[in-house]
Amino acid sequence: FKQAFLFFCLGGWDMPSMSSQIVDVDDNVTGHLWSVGNISELAQIIALIALGQAEHAAEIIHELGPVIPVHSISEFYNEAREQLEIRGTTDKKREVSRYHRDGFLFECISWIVSQQEADENTYLKDPHISSTTQGLDGLIIQMDPIEKVILHTTICEDKCTENPRDKFRDQVMQAFTEHHQNKRGRDLLANAVNLIKQSGLKGTAANLAAEKVYDKTYRTYRAALTVNSDICGAEERQKLFKGYDGLTDILKSQRIGATFIVTGNLRDWFQELAEHVIHALNEFEEREAAHV
Repeated sequence: FKQAFLFFCLGGWDMPSMSSQIVDVDDNVTGHLWSVGNISELAQIIALIALGQAEHAAEIIHELGPVIPVHSISEFYNEAREQLEIRGTTDKKREVSRYHRDGFLFECISWIVSQQEADENTYLKDPHISSTTQGLDGLIIQMDPIEKVILHTTICEDKCTENPRDKFRDQVMQAFTEHHQNKRGRDLLANAVNLIKQSGLKGTAANLAAEKVYDKTYRTYRAALTVNSDICGAEERQKLFKGYDGLTDILKSQRIGATFIVTGNLRDWFQELAEHVIHALNEFEEREAAHV
């Protein structure tokens, strides 16, 4: 912890908080394997997101700068800590609270991986601060800096689950199939336009620039799932992502299957991560108070 705190005080980090590598699946799916590079930095970045400072967090990721929040207030810190805690008066309510909390943490992990790979012409939908918010888990828009049109769209489904095969087959593929048939087109368009506005386009121009969001030629699907250490080879990943080729008329590179291996109990690991995030929030608040 002392070493981690020293890095925190002095500035940037020597390694990214998350890493992603290409792995084999089959002829239909491009595999990605995610792993934690530095859990202390990961927790600090998630703490910034929980404070509502995703834009600031993105700048830190790209510049490898010091992980220090923009000035905040005590109410924001309290709300962020509450989001990381398990609440409820019954076992069922506490279970639902845990699933929502862990889903938020995994959505942050997915966003961080994407930010680390993004360039200045790539725009990402921020993670849901409210754990009960519905809609797209993630959206990545790559823009042509000259023509100001979409070069590529990536639709993300991130699932923190003990049953990754069931979740992929029954929920992820259902969502992707609906997108593939443009049955969720309005939601996709609205989110794309919000991201495109970050490039400087406004109003009608932003809507016109988003036209290619409907075109499967310019689209990638990315399913990200938590898995245990048993799913560590191409054969197991092939079973996990069986049926992905149901999204027809696209290339292998447009079907991404990402796995995040958790050793041991899934919920215990995310509880540990949540505690790291709460610790980071406490540390941020104490540092702010010391400088007031």
